[in-house]
Amino acid sequence: MCQNPAMRHVVAVLALAEVIGYDLAIPSMVFGVAGDLYDVRVCGIDKRPIRSVGGYALLPDHGPEALAAADTVVIPGTRIHGPRHEGTLPGEVAEALASIRPGTRVMSICTGAFVLGAAGILDDRPATTHWRHVREFRELYPKVVLDEDVLFVDDGDVLTSAGLAAGVDLCLHVLRNDHGSEVANRAARYCVVPSWRDGGQRQFIERPLPEIGEASTAATRAWAIERLDDDLDLDTLAEHARMSVRTFSRRFRAETGMSPGRWLLRQRLEHARRLLETTDMPVDRVAEDSGLGTAASLRQHLKRDLGVSPLTYRKAFKPPLQDSQPKRPTMRTW
Repeated sequence: MCQNPAMRHVVAVLALAEVIGYDLAIPSMVFGVAGDLYDVRVCGIDKRPIRSVGGYALLPDHGPEALAAADTVVIPGTRIHGPRHEGTLPGEVAEALASIRPGTRVMSICTGAFVLGAAGILDDRPATTHWRHVREFRELYPKVVLDEDVLFVDDGDVLTSAGLAAGVDLCLHVLRNDHGSEVANRAARYCVVPSWRDGGQRQFIERPLPEIGEASTAATRAWAIERLDDDLDLDTLAEHARMSVRTFSRRFRAETGMSPGRWLLRQRLEHARRLLETTDMPVDRVAEDSGLGTAASLRQHLKRDLGVSPLTYRKAFKPPLQDSQPKRPTMRTW
């Protein structure tokens, strides 16, 4: 994705008042701990201090010229009036966004999606934002295909995240697709966050607490991850959790936002990706050890989810010793 392969990938983070300070810090932290792979530049419409919602101001090191030099542009959450309440884009913001080069990757975190919506960047594209602001978003931007249930949406060159911490999930996803699971996992460990969260933001929407005494499926999920190559059907998982199949399925979906089968497939694919990146194991062995059965099955799932074959994925993310900067293949969204 980098426009100039001889240089670090430049990420410009555009702070718009009143900016959500938590969102603003995410790209610098996640991409910043990935070594020398990224050059993260925080910028504003001008170089004056920018108000945050937390009662303090920030002084960016860069002005809007950083957008024209960027390989990736990130818009953190903001309470900027026009995009948030009128569906309009202030002239100076529109001018700044117009300087972004064609082919640049554009991302938003939380309510930063309102800015992309006002700019028309999300028209007729899938996107997401914070679950609390879904109704207002749909009223202002009816052309956007909004999905309020997910943590993030990857639509190729335009990516959006749900609220706040979902920006961490999105940045780790980008890091994983740019440089592989091992780099993303190291960044996640440094930030003391999971490298991949199951489910979507539906699990965080306000609702009554579960009944007291209901067991969690967490122990069974941990148990299953250690046995991905076993025949783990729904009955086996429910039996391990000491629940009926019906209760287990209900609790599992409430805790993860997805069915047990979908969750298990996601874990197996993630494990297969790690094996392709870090070992020379034949593709059929990777498929077997991941619980996906055959090389044909693994190939089918990777083609569907990422648009590449196992060998193409390995070539991209398991570089030879003399080349530690692999090129990212074109991939489709999850």
